[in-house]
Amino acid sequence: MMHPAVESIANTTDKWVGKVETEDWPIYIDTLLLLIFGGIPWQVYFQRVLSAKSPARAQALSYIAALGCVVMAIPPAIIGAVAASTDWNATEYTGTHPIPAKDASLVLPLVLQYLTPVWVSFIGLGAVSAAVMSSSDSSILGASSMFARNIYKTLIRQNASEREVLMVMRFAIFGVGAMATIMGVTIESIYGLWFLCADLVYVMLFPQLLAVIYLDFTNTYGSLFAYIVGLVLRIGGGEPLLGLTPFIYYPMYDYELKAQRFPFRTLSMLVTLSATVLMSALMKVLFEREILQRKYDIFRCVVNIPEDTVRIGSEIGEMSVMNPKITKTYDATADEGLVLMNGGKMNPALEVRDISLGDINTINRSAVLPPPYDSINADDSDALPPKYDD
Repeated sequence: MMHPAVESIANTTDKWVGKVETEDWPIYIDTLLLLIFGGIPWQVYFQRVLSAKSPARAQALSYIAALGCVVMAIPPAIIGAVAASTDWNATEYTGTHPIPAKDASLVLPLVLQYLTPVWVSFIGLGAVSAAVMSSSDSSILGASSMFARNIYKTLIRQNASEREVLMVMRFAIFGVGAMATIMGVTIESIYGLWFLCADLVYVMLFPQLLAVIYLDFTNTYGSLFAYIVGLVLRIGGGEPLLGLTPFIYYPMYDYELKAQRFPFRTLSMLVTLSATVLMSALMKVLFEREILQRKYDIFRCVVNIPEDTVRIGSEIGEMSVMNPKITKTYDATADEGLVLMNGGKMNPALEVRDISLGDINTINRSAVLPPPYDSINADDSDALPPKYDD
């Protein structure tokens, strides 16, 4: 802002302060809801939440991050105002003046390169590059681990060892990285791709997150059906930044500009949530009233539910034990239906109701381990294996 080629942004509000037309309000409201709720079901967010030491700290982190998003939106706005208030002919910039709309994504590097000292430009561009690379490797690692756990381990090889899953994840990193590189080279607008991704998260994942947390009766059938419905509704609205032409023309469609003015993203999200609830309730009724036989519950989430497996960690690996004293059907709200992983440790932020980690260990020891010899009566000694002296 102190550069001689930059005019005071207070005197150039006509260049960088816009106006929202009446017919554009639905679009802005739709985008506002997209940014608010569509930013919740992101893997990078839950990485931070699930790594918190306690639920209270996770909540505080979320609230502080919400305020941080508002604060961090101020510097980009100031940089844009500075770029609009700059006489680029008085700088070493040799491109088109004013900067065309298609090059709006270059405003930050242009401001850093031509309006700041060399050392500021070096540090600023380095910080941006580091942030981009950090987000990229986090996304690649997250996608690879989800493929190894949720697809390979769950669907392809249920008996795969931890070592095998780890090797699959390492190979998946190369595959995901290669696909990301190809997409970055061939797609013209990375911003458009990110925007479409945010749309899909808002339309398809946010309703399912609500259902998982607050609606206990929802199941895989409703989730899969709603996933397909949401995808069709969102892709049907088109995406100009990626050249996707719409095949669903929502109300208020502008045929002249070929743009959707109706808040179809929010509508698609609400339809997805409704589809999750209705299909889950329907399948629950069909199976529980035996209108459909138990064997047709192929996802094993309504009546054909496997017994709970209690995992006990040790230094040499992970052992699964089935015990009748604590075996029960899966129930997301049940206190005893716990699965201990990661060497028997549980993140306190993922505690189920009011059961503490000490209570869980007590349950496991009393249910799985044999009682000590000193506490066994003579009549019960035959139930134990023979005791050998050292």
